[in-house]
Amino acid sequence: MILAGDIGGTKVHVALFTGREHQLRLVAERRVATRRYSSLEEILQEFLHAQHATIHAACFGIAGPVINGRCKPLNVPWMIDTQQLQRALRIRRVHLLNDLEALAYGIGVLPPRAFATLNPGCEQPHGTIAVIAAGTGLGEAVLVWDGARYRAIPSEGGHTEFGPRTPLEVELWRYARARFGHVSYERVVSGPGKVVIYEFLKATGRGQEPAWLRKQFIGTDQSVVISDRALDGRSALCVKALDLFVSIYGAEAGNLALKALATGGVYIGGGIAPAIMPKMQDGTFMKAFTDKGRLSSVVSRIPVRVILEQKAGLYGAAAYAARMRSRSS
Repeated sequence: MILAGDIGGTKVHVALFTGREHQLRLVAERRVATRRYSSLEEILQEFLHAQHATIHAACFGIAGPVINGRCKPLNVPWMIDTQQLQRALRIRRVHLLNDLEALAYGIGVLPPRAFATLNPGCEQPHGTIAVIAAGTGLGEAVLVWDGARYRAIPSEGGHTEFGPRTPLEVELWRYARARFGHVSYERVVSGPGKVVIYEFLKATGRGQEPAWLRKQFIGTDQSVVISDRALDGRSALCVKALDLFVSIYGAEAGNLALKALATGGVYIGGGIAPAIMPKMQDGTFMKAFTDKGRLSSVVSRIPVRVILEQKAGLYGAAAYAARMRSRSS
């Protein structure tokens, strides 16, 4: 049995799988709020207590940098350590991956229906693949072909400096700079980043926040409300915020495509993109993605797909555990 986990800043999703890398079967799963628990071990103990399963390998994708088998998630006050997990689970085969690394491995085991195409492009066999995902944060990774299979290369590219492209984005950068100091792409391309964009537009007089909308924000995820009111057209301010968000998202995805020369395609993961598909498909994202000056013709030939399967990172972690188990057996 394989134990896999997708450890995010908002939720933790753990599951048990059987089978091999490309023939995985999900047996049991549980999703919990991350901040309700003091450690990953506590979540696993609670989950496994009800399963009575014999675990042979485990892998966890975590929203943060994994260095020497340890990771301090960026949005959670935990320290996750391979050796501690080995002792807690009483197995040797425990692996920690960056969450985008796990998501990247998930691409190779998902069916075609798990993706929606934004740009068909011209996919090159065994070409490098780039993965970008906005959710609680902004993650980025790359898949490279080693001659036999794809290997994921993790990064923390979402924390590179935000590069404004227009006078409006320069104003946004100044606004965010005054609030946060360092302004990364994650500060504006993420759930919290969408709220920052909305607040910037409101503060600079680019729209009004009606009382009914202010009430909807109380006790809810403001980022989700902004998307919903933009998609149904009830708030002009939300429409402007989502438009700017998607444009910057597309621009950074295009930046990653150039840095990786992602002739195998760019995959958009995370929870936000599937939830705003009408906006992702209206041309705003791809216009920014392909606006790369002398390299625009190169970027326009790169396939771009949205990952619709919300368990992609979970499947990717399980696939990696299965791969490592088969190599060591």
